[in-house]
Amino acid sequence: METVRFNELVEDIRSLTTEEKEEIKFLVERYLIEERREDIYKNYQDSIKEFKKGKLVFSDKIDELKTMIEQ
Repeated sequence: METVRFNELVEDIRSLTTEEKEEIKFLVERYLIEERREDIYKNYQDSIKEFKKGKLVFSDKIDELKTMIEQ
């Protein structure tokens, strides 16, 4: 989004009533939650693909986990 357009949007929001601002806040929070859920689901799908290809490695040994993280 262009900076000018964003600034205009912010100014438009400032001119709304408190009730309208609360509604926008509610909607934005819902949109963010929905986007996060989509991200989690996409990560889940990617993990399943990696698991099926044998690319996932599991370990309960702390030294191995540290090594895996550092890679």
